[in-house]
Amino acid sequence: MRPALTQSGPGGGVPAPLLILCAAVLWGLLGILGKQAQGSGVGALEVAFWRAALGGGLFALHAAVTRSALPRGRDLLVTLGFGVLGVSVFYGAYQLAVRSGGASLASVLLYTAPAFVALLGWGFLRERLGGREVLAVAGTLGGIALISLGGGEGVTVTAGALAFGLLSGLTYSLYYLYGKTFFHRYAPTALYAVALPVGALGLAPFVDWAPKSGAAWSSLAAIAVLSTYLAYLAYSAGLRRLPATRASVIASLEPVVAAGLAALLFGEQLSLLALLGAVLVMGAALTLSRASKDPS
Repeated sequence: MRPALTQSGPGGGVPAPLLILCAAVLWGLLGILGKQAQGSGVGALEVAFWRAALGGGLFALHAAVTRSALPRGRDLLVTLGFGVLGVSVFYGAYQLAVRSGGASLASVLLYTAPAFVALLGWGFLRERLGGREVLAVAGTLGGIALISLGGGEGVTVTAGALAFGLLSGLTYSLYYLYGKTFFHRYAPTALYAVALPVGALGLAPFVDWAPKSGAAWSSLAAIAVLSTYLAYLAYSAGLRRLPATRASVIASLEPVVAAGLAALLFGEQLSLLALLGAVLVMGAALTLSRASKDPS
């Protein structure tokens, strides 16, 4: 389940599966780059702030160049609220999860989002919660339990790490509820041009500003350009020419990329029990993606 930018984006003659794979790799870099920035002395919430601020600037420029209409009236108010929950809280919670438990754990817990989508869709949109959905939600809960018990080398499974990881999954699931209504009314680049700067403003009061080295700025810029702006555009371009189910399966390589890089660069390694839990979470996410008619 990823936010779709269906009205604009790169693509050309690049095969659609390759575009989705590219997006998955770019998203898989997010925790790694965030941990590098935090290792350079930048706080977790400041990393989230610069992701929203710089990424929002890129989307604002894109919307201006393409002359995309911005949301107004009630749509603007809803988008402002989404900016607080879907950007301020989501971006902040994810980086706090990286700080508390590690990049690989944060990436796996992010994939609890489809389970939250199923529950929120049932609770707020009155969507049917069938046997497959119930089984997938149960599998997600079981996977989280195994991860909690298993831990791993360089992976800190604490109440805080789990809470921030699950909060990132919950707030990320809001992209489905918001996108189901608004991504068909407006160019999504225009919506992000509003939501991301609002998210940055929501984070600003909680940031402990730190002096930043060139290496820190490089990590922050890479998060904004690669893991935010270009990743969304690549995914949307691939999604236009590929069934959403197949796109979701390819995109699920994201935590594999994140875990592999975390092991290589930071020595993070989930235990066998935690890996089994991660498989359960990912399997549940794939099950829910295949069950949904509109998982994007």
